[in-house]
Amino acid sequence: MTSAGKTPLTPAERSELEAKHARLAAFIAEQDCSAILLSRHENIAWATAGRVEARVALGTETAVCSLLITRAGKRYYIAPENEGPRLADEEFAGLDFEPILYPWATGDGWDLAHKIAGPEIASDTPQPGFYPVQLTALRTPLLPTECDRFRTLGAAVAASTTRQLQALTPGITEDEIAARVAADLFAQHITPTVLLMAADERIFTYKHAVPRTGVLKNYGMINLCARRSGMVISITRFVYFGAIPAELAANFEKAARIDAALLHATRAGATSAELYAVAAQGYADAGVPDEIKKHHQGGPCGYVERDWVATPGGTQQVDAVQGFAWNPSLKGAKAEDTALLSGGAIEILTATPELPVIETELGGSMYRSAGVLLR
Repeated sequence: MTSAGKTPLTPAERSELEAKHARLAAFIAEQDCSAILLSRHENIAWATAGRVEARVALGTETAVCSLLITRAGKRYYIAPENEGPRLADEEFAGLDFEPILYPWATGDGWDLAHKIAGPEIASDTPQPGFYPVQLTALRTPLLPTECDRFRTLGAAVAASTTRQLQALTPGITEDEIAARVAADLFAQHITPTVLLMAADERIFTYKHAVPRTGVLKNYGMINLCARRSGMVISITRFVYFGAIPAELAANFEKAARIDAALLHATRAGATSAELYAVAAQGYADAGVPDEIKKHHQGGPCGYVERDWVATPGGTQQVDAVQGFAWNPSLKGAKAEDTALLSGGAIEILTATPELPVIETELGGSMYRSAGVLLR
């Protein structure tokens, strides 16, 4: 272990870092700029193999430091002096980045980037004097080490969700559900980024039911996204106390069929528009064509909750190795897991075999969506 408690870089992690820097170097050359400045959390985590979590305020999009990668191959992190010791000890230990520090009261460090790399700097955050760029496409295909981290995180989040769902009892408040889920995740150094906990009628009424004053009577939902090492997992699960209404049970079957159709169509080269059409056909086949208008259907993920969502005119394409979180929903029901496309096959990273499963066979493949835990 290092003095900061981080394990030394493995050869595989070093290989990942070099692959990331090669992608950035190619991007810099393509953009014909002198350097690129990374300030967004997802891009910093991606460029550092998930080692750097330069986040202080949980809700911010940008970090307390920025990475500067020059066309000549130099690598820096720019930060205020007061952040320097912790960043050096706990984030950048073992990484080939040189610190550039400035007094916190004298500026934001943007001028230092220009002094180091000149005027032609691309940036993932819009700022005067920099050229804005979007790096989503650079983050795929996922590398083997990223897939391993994604699997590990998916299994941990699925296990937490299962524990908390099985522990629910009537009388618990939505806020208490959120608190229990968050505590379970934080104890594993996993940060919840979305907590949608709802009970009974609020599940039927709202697609994004943030915790409010609801008290669980019969029907409870745990819907969350969670991050560790920069990567983000999504999952939703439900519990019903008593006899589940026939219409609700039928809606879960329909959602599972749409989920299976989307997973089956998630193959390298498929476009956003094609995947949207698959979902739209699924709703039409279920006899509820207008349901697709009430919420997005999900899309690829990895270092953010969704890199893009499937839309009727979307031109984005599926990569060969990429994470996905589809979330088809009908009134009161939803199917949502995080999956990994790799080697032309779909792997569910958030499988919860201890909970009910709805199986759908398509084209010789079996797809498993979550059912409702009945109590």
